[in-house]
Amino acid sequence: MVTASAATVVVVAIALLVVAGRPGSSTDPLGAAVAQVSTGNQGLALARERQKVILQDFATQAFSVTSAPKISTAPPPSSGGNGGGPVVILPPPNPGSAQRIAYDMLGSFGFSVSQFSCLDSLWNAESGWRYNAANASGAYGIPQALPGSKMASAGSDWQTNPATQIRWGLGYIKNIYGSPCNAWGHEQADGWY
Repeated sequence: MVTASAATVVVVAIALLVVAGRPGSSTDPLGAAVAQVSTGNQGLALARERQKVILQDFATQAFSVTSAPKISTAPPPSSGGNGGGPVVILPPPNPGSAQRIAYDMLGSFGFSVSQFSCLDSLWNAESGWRYNAANASGAYGIPQALPGSKMASAGSDWQTNPATQIRWGLGYIKNIYGSPCNAWGHEQADGWY
């Protein structure tokens, strides 16, 4: 119980340091805090979370929405780049669902619909496709942006609009991993993307 309480205090302290200082700057308070934590399981988990924050921060800086997405009308290819695993081409999701919104946006980010099965698996694991999914680390929404407010770069309605969250999430995936299947491969290997 004491260990869990100590871990909670460390996580809260690191979260405050993230707000106060930007990872990767010349003074990296998050890096300093992580260095002070033991290299046991808690230390490794914090190091993974730090890397996730750095990648999401980078993606947010590199991503900006300049226009509405264009829906691709190209037919799906028989296979696609996927990070090594087989690609299962799923039928289009139900109209009106968050999954359908994402499916329809894939082409505007240069992804074929063959990437949807990986995206579906990824966001099922991260949030269950819930626009209001939140966890203790501060991650929020369908793509579990950390912090959730990073999605404001895709729209002011980021807290409640699945389309805004999906637009941000697909931009993040494109900038960091190149494709949903590569992001899903990273999630499977490392437990986060």
